[in-house]
Amino acid sequence: MTFYPTDRLALFIDGANLYSAAKGLGFDIDYRKLLEEFRKRGVLVRAYYYTALVEDQEYSPIRPLVDWLDYNGFRLVTKPAREYTDAQGRKRWRGDMDVEIAVDMMEMAAHADHLVLFSGDGDFRVLVEAVQRRGARVTVVSTVKSQPPMASDDLRRQADNFVDLADLADIIGRPSRLPRFIQESRAARDEHDVDAEL
Repeated sequence: MTFYPTDRLALFIDGANLYSAAKGLGFDIDYRKLLEEFRKRGVLVRAYYYTALVEDQEYSPIRPLVDWLDYNGFRLVTKPAREYTDAQGRKRWRGDMDVEIAVDMMEMAAHADHLVLFSGDGDFRVLVEAVQRRGARVTVVSTVKSQPPMASDDLRRQADNFVDLADLADIIGRPSRLPRFIQESRAARDEHDVDAEL
């Protein structure tokens, strides 16, 4: 991964995509560590975080994260999630942030040397190509080590650099927060496995 200390960096985090990639690898993202890591790699100009929010819910599990990010150095870009019914008749929520990410990356290409896109979405390949034509280098952070792989092959080929999220797990990750009953059953299983080895 090539970063230069004088590079002006901008981060573009597709929240839903990064969450899914990290979950697929079995860890959560520590956003404080993520900021610290990229501040070490260059001059961090801006860190964007994109997510859709369900506005009608009394409590949203993502709200504490969104508030923390908003107060701690991230530029938050949100929009309301839209409800739809899937083929099985179940209610689902959709909130695609691709246009917002594309607009911000195109604008920031004039103000940053190196753009870091946290997404494996193949729809961004043409965007990455356009940003490169404006003179910015692009690193894509996603994973091919999950099942299924989260990073599009076309996007990886277009990027100047590809960083597998699994390789950053020890740097920006923290243990996945599982419900207590799952943690306890895993701890009991691990304790049993240790006893069996002795």
